[in-house]
Amino acid sequence: MGKQRIKPNYRRRVLRLPDLDHCKLAVLNSLGSPASRRVYEYAIDQFIAWYCSEPRLAFNRIVVVRYRMHLESRGLAANTINQQLAAVRRLAHEAADSGLLSPELAAGISRVKGVKQLGFRAGNWLSAEESSEVLKHAWGGSLRAKRDYAMLAMLLGCGFRRSELVGLEWDELQMRQGHWAVVDLIGKGGHIRTVPIPEWVKAALDQWTVAAGVTEGRIFRAVARTGTVWGKGISQNVVWYVVRSCCQKTGLEHIAPHDLRRTCAKLCHSSGGELEQIQFLLGTEDLNMTSLSRSATPDSSPNRRDLRWSRSEKAIARKAFDAVLKRELHEVIQETKQKASQIKQPSDLWDLEHYLTQRRKEIDRKHDYRSSQLTHVFGRLLQEGRLSEEELRGLREDKLESIRSYAKFLAEMDAA
Repeated sequence: MGKQRIKPNYRRRVLRLPDLDHCKLAVLNSLGSPASRRVYEYAIDQFIAWYCSEPRLAFNRIVVVRYRMHLESRGLAANTINQQLAAVRRLAHEAADSGLLSPELAAGISRVKGVKQLGFRAGNWLSAEESSEVLKHAWGGSLRAKRDYAMLAMLLGCGFRRSELVGLEWDELQMRQGHWAVVDLIGKGGHIRTVPIPEWVKAALDQWTVAAGVTEGRIFRAVARTGTVWGKGISQNVVWYVVRSCCQKTGLEHIAPHDLRRTCAKLCHSSGGELEQIQFLLGTEDLNMTSLSRSATPDSSPNRRDLRWSRSEKAIARKAFDAVLKRELHEVIQETKQKASQIKQPSDLWDLEHYLTQRRKEIDRKHDYRSSQLTHVFGRLLQEGRLSEEELRGLREDKLESIRSYAKFLAEMDAA
C-alpha cells in the first residue's frame, strides 16, 4: 500500500509572523493606489500586532469576530472598523491563495459582518467669511507665505485632495478656451477629470511659482527656514500643517485639508452650482461625500435607490455602450491601417505601437461601464456626438436629465 497523504488541519492552523508578512506583501502588491496601500498596510499591521499578542489563535472566523469586538471596545468609528475588517478579509484570501488557509475558512472570514453606521457624518466646512479670514492670515511677503497661500487657494477654489495637491505637475496647467485648467487630473480610483482654475487662484499660483522659480516638475516645493526652495516636492504632512496652522490663527480648531474640499463644494452649491457639476469638479462618485444632500432640495438630492439601474435599463445601457465602443474601435482600426501603410523604417513601427497603446488607455478611461460612472460616461459621449439620445430611449427621465445636464456642463466648459 502506498503512503496515505495526510491533509493539513487548516482549522487549527496558527499562522506565524513570516506567513502573515508574506500574505501582507501579497495584499499590498495587489493594490494600485498608493493611498490604498498605505491604509491597508496600517490596518494589517494593527491586526498582526493583536493576533500575535493573543495565545496561539487559529486564523478563522471566530478570531476575526473577536478582533471586531476588540475594535469596537476601542471606541473606533464604524468606517474605521469596517476598513480594518476589509483589510483582514483581503489578508485571509491571500492566505488561502498561498495554501496557508483553506478556501472554506477564507470564505467564513469574508462573511464576518461589519459595523453598521447610524446616521450620516457630514464633516466640517467653512463659511465664505471664514474662508476669507483663513486666506487673509495666510497672506504674506515671505516665500513660505506665498506657497501656503497658493496651497490654500487650490484647496478652497478647486476642491483638490491633498494627494492631488502635492502631486500637481507644472505641465498639467494648461490654457483651454481662454481659461486656465488642470487637464486630465488623475484622482482617487484612477478617475480622470479636468478642473477649471479661478482667476484669483491662478494669480496666487503665479505669485508662488515666479518667486520660487518653478518652471517644471512638481509645483509645490519645500521651503527652508532660510527662505530658499529645496527638493522636488512636499509630503501630505506639509498640507496638514499648513491648513491646521492657518486655521488656528483664525480661531478654527480641528480643520483638516478635506474640510476645505467640502467647503469648495458647499460654496459652489450655494452659488447655484448643480450637484452633477460639483460631482464632476471634485471627481467623486458619492454625492453624499460632499455633504450637499442636506442642503439640497428634496427634488435635487438623489438617493441610492434613484441611482440604481433596473434590469431593463442595464440592457439599454449595455446596448448603447457596446454600440459606441464598436464605432470607436472601428475608427481605431481604420486609423491603424492608414498608419501601417505608411511604415517605411523600423522607428515608424514603434510609433504605431505607441499610438495603439495611447488609444487603448484613452478608450479604457472613457468607456467605464460601472453603474456609478454611466451617467458621466454617457454625458461625455453625448457631448462629443458619439452617442444620440435615441440610443438611450427607455431610461428613466431622471437619468436622462442627469445625462443631459452633464453633457451641457461639459459643453459650457469647452465654450468658456
